[in-house]
Amino acid sequence: MTQTSGIGKESSVVNTLSARRRHPLAAFVVLFIALGLIGATYATLGSAKAKASASTGATPEQLSEGQKLFLSSCSSCHGTQGQGIQGSGPSLVGVGGAAVDFQVGTGRMPAQQIGPQAPAKPRAFNQGEIDAMAAYVASLGAGPDIPDAGAYDSDPKDRDSVSNGGVLFRTNCAQCHNIKGAGGALTDGKYAPSLRDTTTKHIYEAMLTGPQNMPVFGDKVMSPQDKKDIIAYLVNSRSVAGSPGGLDLGSIGPVSEGLFVWTIVLGLLIVFTCWIGAHTTKASRARIAHYEATTGKDAANHE
Repeated sequence: MTQTSGIGKESSVVNTLSARRRHPLAAFVVLFIALGLIGATYATLGSAKAKASASTGATPEQLSEGQKLFLSSCSSCHGTQGQGIQGSGPSLVGVGGAAVDFQVGTGRMPAQQIGPQAPAKPRAFNQGEIDAMAAYVASLGAGPDIPDAGAYDSDPKDRDSVSNGGVLFRTNCAQCHNIKGAGGALTDGKYAPSLRDTTTKHIYEAMLTGPQNMPVFGDKVMSPQDKKDIIAYLVNSRSVAGSPGGLDLGSIGPVSEGLFVWTIVLGLLIVFTCWIGAHTTKASRARIAHYEATTGKDAANHE
């Protein structure tokens, strides 16, 4: 009897709910709730976009343009949300606008093909488009911003700055980029590029973001002033005429020096040694004997 009574109560509740569901105003209530959810979602997304715009200092129009450029030129390798695609491209969440400005500004991105290293080439976008893409990628996650001109504007004639920059460069950078920034080979088809034609802005951004095989030299690792001093040293090295040590052989280090020694110096030594050997008394007698044997004449009568 108890079980039957419980079933009766449950049936009564179901009937009540069914009656309310069939109420003429039920459809309007459902529509009102749906519109409320849509409005809340839109407000949330709009707020997030506004916060992203405020944090990057970009306008909504610039973010929209950057997103369109990103989807058309970058998403095939880095994903539609910048999350990265295994085997194609790394995640861009948190790399910041400086990384985009460096990679796209130097023409390394978009890459023509996947390889050990993306080479520098003429850029495919103008600076306005690069700024828009940088703003959009920066909105995906916090990272180093594009630096102001004052951050990398250094004085290559300041002796103290150049001296400190030289010490820092030789300690942290010369192992890969060569002592004068001429570049050098690394492993597995990779290389440290020459810095002779790299702009001061891109040098600073490279230190901030650590592109490809380069380590990151954030402000906690190397102060902004130390970065400026390194730039001052590199710019100063471009303007120094000649080489204090003599012929610089391209300033690319032991590769050119070894090539010079083995192919030129050693070659000259071999030629000189052969010349000496050809003008000894023994060699002269051998030539005379050969002449007399082949001609049947006395070499002494034909000197």
